[in-house]
Amino acid sequence: CELPQSEITTNLIEDSLVRCPDKNASQQMIEAIEQAKNEGDSLGGIIACVINNCPVGLGEPIFDKFNASLGKAILSLNAVKGVQFGIGFDAVNFKGSELNDGFTKQNGKILTNSNHSGGIQGGITNGMPVYFETAFKPTATISKMQETVDIAGNPVQLEAKGRHDPCVVPRAVPIIEALTAITTIDFVLMQKAYNM
Repeated sequence: CELPQSEITTNLIEDSLVRCPDKNASQQMIEAIEQAKNEGDSLGGIIACVINNCPVGLGEPIFDKFNASLGKAILSLNAVKGVQFGIGFDAVNFKGSELNDGFTKQNGKILTNSNHSGGIQGGITNGMPVYFETAFKPTATISKMQETVDIAGNPVQLEAKGRHDPCVVPRAVPIIEALTAITTIDFVLMQKAYNM
């Protein structure tokens, strides 16, 4: 998506058949999914999710890290093969001095100078937008002929019949949103219970 996060709205997401707020990218995605469908194949994809105005201090440094709990919820979904927070795997390309999100005070609020960590440091939300991406694999059930074996181990060919999604990613967007909301509110309620 080429749009800045500040310009992305729920309406832009829901107005797209593939729930992509960028009109050009949305059209390219629709065309790629249609092509895969016509070929009897399937595609995977990545869903980016942002929690704006997330409270500071959700999570614990060891056993109840916010990102670990959110990751567990997201990884419980069918077809999910990976979750990355902040810059994720790209972090290996930086030195600590380049990657660390230093704290600063702006307009009376403590914020970080950058958000490489995706709003979570040491398993605890830091007040910055929580940002993560989820990778979905292509749907396994496709109508293309595939090689496999039968119960005796003999080679056979398999061709699935029926209606199957060529890409589950558009359907998964509200599920990612729901699991994110449930996980976040659990932590908010736990924080309130601790502070009583």
